[in-house]
Amino acid sequence: MQVHVGNLSRHISDEQFAELVRPYGVPVSFHVPRDPTGRGLGYGLLDYENVEHARAAIAGLHGKDIDGQILSATTPKQSG
Repeated sequence: MQVHVGNLSRHISDEQFAELVRPYGVPVSFHVPRDPTGRGLGYGLLDYENVEHARAAIAGLHGKDIDGQILSATTPKQSG
């Protein structure tokens, strides 16, 4: 199950993102998209094999204040 984490600091490292999500379960993969200069684009993507871990990450991260930025955590929206 994928989780989108928005409003991340553009300066977050992959290690910091991993530490942020680790309490909710270890994701199969995670990614912080970056611009050509290496700055984050303000969001991260997680992929959990365990649905309960994904739900825990959404519940734990959504609304969390990290360095004055309030995170959003959702599943990707389905178009159609």
